[in-house]
Amino acid sequence: MEGEQESSHKVFSRNQHLKNPNLYFNRELSWIQFNRHVLDEAKDHTHPLLERVKFLSIFANNLDEFFMIRVSGLHQQLQEGVTKASPDGLSPGEQLDAIYHTLVPLLEEAVRTWNDDLIPALKEEGIFIHTYETLNEEQKYNVRNYFIKEIFPVLTPLAFDKSHPFPFISNLALNLAVILRERGQKEELFARIKIPNKLFPRLIPVLPVGDGQNGRGRHEFIFLEEVIAENLDLLFPGMDVRAAYPFRVTRDADIEIEEDEADDLLVAVQESIGRRWVGRPVRIEVSSWMDQSVCSMMAEKMAGFPHMFYRLSGPVGMADLMCLVDIHRPDLKDTPFIPSVPKKIDSEPNLFTKIKSRDFILFHPYESFQPVIQLVNQAAHDPDVLAIKMTLYRSGANSPVIQALLDARENGKAVSVVVELKARFDEENNIGWAKALEHAGVHVVYGIMGLKVHSKLCLIVRREREGIVRYVHMSSGNYNATTARIYTDIGLFTADPEIASDVSNLFNALTGYSNYMAYNHLMVSPKYIRRGVLSLIEREMQRQKEHQDGHIILKLNALQDAEMIRALYRASQAGVKIDLQVRGICCLRPGIPGVSENISVSTIVGRFLEHSRIYYFHNGGDEIVLMGSADLMPRNLNRRIEVLFPILDQKIRKEIISTILPVHLNDSIKKRILTSDGTYIRAAPEGEPLNAQEWLIAHRGIWNEHLYEENGQLQKNIDI
Repeated sequence: MEGEQESSHKVFSRNQHLKNPNLYFNRELSWIQFNRHVLDEAKDHTHPLLERVKFLSIFANNLDEFFMIRVSGLHQQLQEGVTKASPDGLSPGEQLDAIYHTLVPLLEEAVRTWNDDLIPALKEEGIFIHTYETLNEEQKYNVRNYFIKEIFPVLTPLAFDKSHPFPFISNLALNLAVILRERGQKEELFARIKIPNKLFPRLIPVLPVGDGQNGRGRHEFIFLEEVIAENLDLLFPGMDVRAAYPFRVTRDADIEIEEDEADDLLVAVQESIGRRWVGRPVRIEVSSWMDQSVCSMMAEKMAGFPHMFYRLSGPVGMADLMCLVDIHRPDLKDTPFIPSVPKKIDSEPNLFTKIKSRDFILFHPYESFQPVIQLVNQAAHDPDVLAIKMTLYRSGANSPVIQALLDARENGKAVSVVVELKARFDEENNIGWAKALEHAGVHVVYGIMGLKVHSKLCLIVRREREGIVRYVHMSSGNYNATTARIYTDIGLFTADPEIASDVSNLFNALTGYSNYMAYNHLMVSPKYIRRGVLSLIEREMQRQKEHQDGHIILKLNALQDAEMIRALYRASQAGVKIDLQVRGICCLRPGIPGVSENISVSTIVGRFLEHSRIYYFHNGGDEIVLMGSADLMPRNLNRRIEVLFPILDQKIRKEIISTILPVHLNDSIKKRILTSDGTYIRAAPEGEPLNAQEWLIAHRGIWNEHLYEENGQLQKNIDI
């Protein structure tokens, strides 16, 4: 049509080279979009107030890790002169520029959320966040006494001048930059004070006047750094305190282990942990009112790259706001619920009998993690159990699973554990309980050189009347009772001989020198997940060509791998319907004519962290469902031991296809839809509003109830 504007999106022919950078979103900017969704939850007034504070804290904590790992990696590339662009066409320097310009307004939004929204809302509920000016005289007196008695003795001011070198600022340590003058002098002096927020609460409780305790739900606080800043006269007697500015430094914490040069992997990991706190600076957070001369001095001493300074008009280190969630105000938190336990499990004291009768799944946190603990405990004390083998990645503190393994060894079982020492930020925990297991006589294998063991597997060998029977639990989530309450993960229990044989062979490969690769059902990376998933995508393309019924659904945490994205583009070009639900990073660009118009991408960020991985292929009606630990990222496919396992039980497969997948895909409240320009829009409600997580809470366990019904019917009509 004459005069019609050209489409904003170039139409790519089916033969278009699918490596074109315009077809990909940047990995780092995509992650920032995910974290923006977390911030959106902090702004969402439908959440209880303290849950909103929790989301703001998570937003800040996520950024800390992002800078320590991802941004630090880009700085490393820049320092080494790397110019190679990512699939989206951005060089390391261009990515750093884009990150900075994307984050600055986002951080301003986070500060506004705290200052203008959350603080007034907290005040309305009797939770006061004071400045020193809002304290009355009695409260100021009490705070000063607390400072003198408790805080003052542990502070160590460090001067910086010709005779004192610039002090080292450790990773994520909160500090005050103090500007001083000797009385009668004009020369300004600099001192640094490290805020002891690991020894004292970041928010110091302030007692209401005339009340010896915070009664009637009233709680009053003041920031620790403000208490110190207002009492600097005691630290610098005879000096004029001109100003005090909070600041914090984030350092490169992506420790590198030269595994091929290490004689002992355990020792190498232990030695490397300490380097996490002394890596090169990658971010400097300062108060917005910090004088430029102080910034310049810090930049001279610490800033080696542009865009390292972030000025904040709110608290530095907002991750510490999580302490407010500990306030006992149930009315300001999510309504608790009791995870369900399938009736057939609850009524059957012997889990081995239950698993042997049929496969079943547990969907956490909607269903309890307790049966997983129960299984390992039963194995530990059952005289017929001969051996237990497990992979452990993040088990948490005071783990009941670890205790069960210790009990098993004490009871004479053969216990073997593959411990991943390189689980980032959990290295020290893992080393601690790995040593405890080893000391008890457990056979501990400290991962595999060059790879991370990220799979979640448990194998129990039991002698029964008919011979040896092997029981298996596999999951998308860790054997961690704490995260099982806040992460959505699905685990499978089975005694299928072929799957059990696969798991046995995999453990032999992990603990010995086996190169066994002929698995019956499992897809195992680094070799076979890429190959297997690509083959299934190609099969759907062929089905679409022959029968016009190709359909792929992938529920993932991240989609980054360029080869996988190109395969999905080809499937879309072939007419295959593709539904992707990706919680975090998604580098695939949907809705591009001629390339990805048959691909929809959505995400859910809500009360729980979406963590389950489900792979669905229609396969001409002979539907295939895979679950497991692997996302479609290069690290999962190339550098990790991951497992995708099939759902062989027809009824379980039906429940996943007819209940679990569609309830997520049809969310109309928490779901956001990714557009071709990289923005996310809220799903347009159609019919009755649906919050997937709330629906799953209300209907928890329905999928297991249906396993024992001939014709189980959903309580809500949901279609893919």
